[in-house]
Amino acid sequence: MANIIWKDRKRIIFGLPWSFTRYSLTEDKLLIDTGFLSRTEEEIRLYRIMDITLKRPLGQRLWGLGSVHLCTGDKSTPELDVKRIKNAKEFRDLLSNMVEKQREEKRIVAREFMDGDEAEDNHEL
Repeated sequence: MANIIWKDRKRIIFGLPWSFTRYSLTEDKLLIDTGFLSRTEEEIRLYRIMDITLKRPLGQRLWGLGSVHLCTGDKSTPELDVKRIKNAKEFRDLLSNMVEKQREEKRIVAREFMDGDEAEDNHEL
């Protein structure tokens, strides 16, 4: 069993963790376990995470919560939300650092292509 570095639950009413969604972070993957009787576990390898966005709408901030939106290179889960967790900013920072560490260890380089400008230059009038 991998060493769990961080874990939390999706929170619902009044910031209480009364839901059946559990999040766990290990050195190399993020696990999302959902369900009660029938459970599903989603696994995202950290090196596949391309972009991390912290979202803290007023309703969540009132209860000390936030959500982290992930864009990944994973075919089955290209986008994922870690919803309504405590200390969301600290989680985002931890996750970001761990993603960079995994990319360095695996020697993976993210290449972003900007095709918006190129499309305008090639457009004939």
